[in-house]
Amino acid sequence: MSVLTMYVMDRKARYDMLDSQLSEHNFNPMNDVLFKFVFGKPERKQITMDFLNAVVSEDLGHPICDIVFAPTELIPDGYDEKLSRLDVVCTLDTGEQVDIEVQVINQKNMQRRTLCYWARMYLMSLPTGGDYKDMKPCITVNLLRFNILPQEEAHSLWSVYNKQTGDRLNKDLVLHFLEIPKFVRLPVKPVRKMTKMERWLAFFANKLNAEEKEELIMSDAAIHDAMKAAREFMQNTAERRAYINREMAIIDYNTNTREAFEDGFEKGEEKGIEKGIKQGIEQGIEKGIEKGEQRLSTLIQYLMEEHKLDDARRAVQDEAFRNELYKKYGI
Repeated sequence: MSVLTMYVMDRKARYDMLDSQLSEHNFNPMNDVLFKFVFGKPERKQITMDFLNAVVSEDLGHPICDIVFAPTELIPDGYDEKLSRLDVVCTLDTGEQVDIEVQVINQKNMQRRTLCYWARMYLMSLPTGGDYKDMKPCITVNLLRFNILPQEEAHSLWSVYNKQTGDRLNKDLVLHFLEIPKFVRLPVKPVRKMTKMERWLAFFANKLNAEEKEELIMSDAAIHDAMKAAREFMQNTAERRAYINREMAIIDYNTNTREAFEDGFEKGEEKGIEKGIKQGIEQGIEKGIEKGEQRLSTLIQYLMEEHKLDDARRAVQDEAFRNELYKKYGI
């Protein structure tokens, strides 16, 4: 039996397993194929408007009453970018442009990447032969399956402010980050006490039990419609196949990246930094085990998954920093 045949068989087995397990109770709302089906269609724009109002309307200063979807898919810089991100772009009834970015893979440099995407959108808002006054404010909403920012809150807003006075330059540059893992780690709150944004975060996290999920769906018309669209999606054979193939591609990417990372770690690549970190981590874990601190190995695992090598090394050596991370990650 050839290696190719074995790979194909293995892939088919994985596909069949994912297909048999996929249901409305465990689907990934941030799968880009599914997300675009639910949030990127004109016939379902009320769902998208409701989500955007929950995230951006307070800073915007007014509710969103209508949106027009624009052609999407800014040209990716490479295959990895195409795999990691999807965008739904729309123009608000008041002229602002919004780009909803779904990021499923942490490829580092997210902060610079999102500024680059925002800059492209902002430049494109300048009409040919137009004046700078004709440029429209641009808002990016980053929906992430990983954590990258220092604050504990799942939602954060970033703009341009004067460091000394706190005055805002303008509202042309607005970046929202929704880090789903941070929401999952928060203490469980009853659905009836959730804010509008928290209900949407709960939808994307999809970690509620059956009773809580039913309450969420029945208490919010837009989320009810989103779940209805998701069910429709999963009953469509072609869409379901595309969903599973995307999940497999993401799993393969993460697996290959992790294997390459660990292999480089062991071989001491990148000027020996990884080797030093590994040695420090091993020593730290041994030391932690000796002291009964099993938490350290769990913390290191979290940091390694997020590729935070410097934090991992510092956590081993700096007790105060390590305790801060224990609190941050709820360990």
